[in-house]
Amino acid sequence: MGRLLGYFTHILSTKVRINHQIKAPQLRVLGADGENFGIISLEEALKKATEMALDLIEISPNATPPVAKIMDYGKFQYDDNKKQKLAKAKAHVVEVKNIQVKVGTGDHDLALKAKKASEWLKEGNRVKIDLFLPGRTKYMDLNFLKERMQRVLKLISVEYIVADEPKKSLKGLTTIIERK
Repeated sequence: MGRLLGYFTHILSTKVRINHQIKAPQLRVLGADGENFGIISLEEALKKATEMALDLIEISPNATPPVAKIMDYGKFQYDDNKKQKLAKAKAHVVEVKNIQVKVGTGDHDLALKAKKASEWLKEGNRVKIDLFLPGRTKYMDLNFLKERMQRVLKLISVEYIVADEPKKSLKGLTTIIERK
């Protein structure tokens, strides 16, 4: 979510130049109905915009030459806001869901937790599986503990990849899986 939010704030912070704020001497100009006026000078583009009683809006400042469109600035802002809201609505935030099991967790409980993990993976979320090791179990053989972790992973019905191999953590043994 943070990266996507940063992208939107970047878009909002980059101010769109209109009319006399445009600095480029030559522009590729598009009309309000999509007609192409070609590459013309800034003065000529401004003259066309004022004749049509519309604004000259710099659409793509990084293109060579920059692209500008003759249209109403209020309509441009409205359309831009609509696009941003639509993109924000379609954006899926990937969450990391947690499952905690112990060395002695029963088969039925493991099946329930694996079923829940499968549902989360289908939704597109990542799943962090913690093998909780209280007390003396922290000092058990690492291969035995990894085998205990595999008991849960075998029960997951969705195809997945291991994003983070099982490794020791403060609680015990942790791995992260995500959908293939």
